[in-house]
Amino acid sequence: MSLLRSANRALAATTGLQVRRAPREPSPKPALNPAERPAAPYRCPSAGERAADRLLQQPVFVISSIRSGSTLLRMMLGAHSRLHAPHELHLGAIDVTCANWFSERAMKALGLDRGDLEHLLWDRVMHRELVKAGKEFIVEKTPANAYMYRRLRDCWPDARFVFLLRHPESVARSWHESDPAKRPYDKAVTDVLRYLNAVEEARTTGPDGCTVRYEDITADPEREMRRLCGFLGVHYEPAMLHYGRKSGGELVRGLGDWRENIRSGTVQPGRPLPRQEEVPERLRAMCEAWGYAS
Repeated sequence: MSLLRSANRALAATTGLQVRRAPREPSPKPALNPAERPAAPYRCPSAGERAADRLLQQPVFVISSIRSGSTLLRMMLGAHSRLHAPHELHLGAIDVTCANWFSERAMKALGLDRGDLEHLLWDRVMHRELVKAGKEFIVEKTPANAYMYRRLRDCWPDARFVFLLRHPESVARSWHESDPAKRPYDKAVTDVLRYLNAVEEARTTGPDGCTVRYEDITADPEREMRRLCGFLGVHYEPAMLHYGRKSGGELVRGLGDWRENIRSGTVQPGRPLPRQEEVPERLRAMCEAWGYAS
């Protein structure tokens, strides 16, 4: 007879109570690929509903692959007096659920499905950060935005989109080099190709936006920032080119690039473009689509 059973018999004889084992902690769920995440039902607010449903005005979303220079672009935009560009927020990985039938029915009576509740939370979180920063417009650059550009557009119909491109082989090489033991080069190609395809779909079939290239930003940052500022309707500011040296506490792994180049506080030269023979077959179609084939 186990010790717990013996103790329960003695306890029950005197008090009528029993001791139960604490339930085991559930194993953590494996992270879903963003492209496989189930869609939450939602509606797109009408123009008349928007004032009540959204605090943010004209948020800016960077649509890019991993390892495409989005942290550099964030730093440069965030140095502008009117633009706040926080670290990656990973909004699409935030779930809002009703714990029981009553709360679900109550929310439905308000016209709020699960996706609508998530949109309200996203909007509140981003607006909170914008108010804390004391600026006018927020810039969000999580790479997984490429998989949810339709939802971002539906959530904020006045959102602006910036499409950031980089040579596909450079993206794969950078992703491989960030953790060579974990990501052999061939696996890195597989990983980034998923993102590259999502960016291309958003750029060609999604909302209008402004396309910029990482190589152009590193080669002539003032020209590209002037062009991007024109798209966003703000004046160019020279501080965007020298955003200030950052500490390890300001740049955290998992929320964007954190290494020395980005911490330097200024634009660093980009790596040379790969030679044509260095580009794997699987990336060549995307190179051609993005004008990197020659």
